[in-house]
This record gives sequence, C-alpha cells and structure tokens, in this order.
Amino acid sequence: MSAGPSPRPSRYRIAGDHATRKIGDETIVVPIRSRVADLESIYTFNETGSAIWALVDGARSVPEIARCLAAEFDVDEASALADVRRFLAGLEEEGLVETLAG
Repeated sequence: MSAGPSPRPSRYRIAGDHATRKIGDETIVVPIRSRVADLESIYTFNETGSAIWALVDGARSVPEIARCLAAEFDVDEASALADVRRFLAGLEEEGLVETLAG
C-alpha cells in the first residue's frame, strides 16, 4: 500500500551561520564556513526574496509566509504560495535553509 507523495515541508529555518546585509530592497547573504566567509558563495535576493528570507524563522509555516507576501506585494495567495515553495526549495538545495519536522 502506497502512502502517496510525501508532504511538503511546512516550516523552515535558516541553516548554519551567515553574514546578512540588507541594502535597499536587496539582501546579500554570505555563508560562514569554518569561521571564514565563503566568498565563492554570495547570494543576492531581490525585494521578494528578501521578504521571504526575513520571514523564515522556524515559527511561520510556508502558507503563513505566502499570506504575508500576498498582502505585502498585492498578489493572490496561490501565486505567492507557489513562489515561496519554489524559492525555499532553491534555498534548501543551496544549504541556506532547512526544514523542521511537523
């Protein structure tokens, strides 16, 4: 008996150490590895990515983050949810965020 597709993670938190700076509407993130900034891996987020990054706190669910984005950027929640999931999946792949159980 198949359990079906695994559920999508509902909450994320920032993974590891990072130097983060907000400049205007953009956020720059530099991972810290072995107590040294990894200058080979600098990430720059636009206004939308910056808003998502700021909301990833381990307490908010993905749908809650999407609702915040929908309200801030005046988009429908379904589009915001798809964008948030896609962005967080990319961050997870890069090791910048990790999922929380439950």
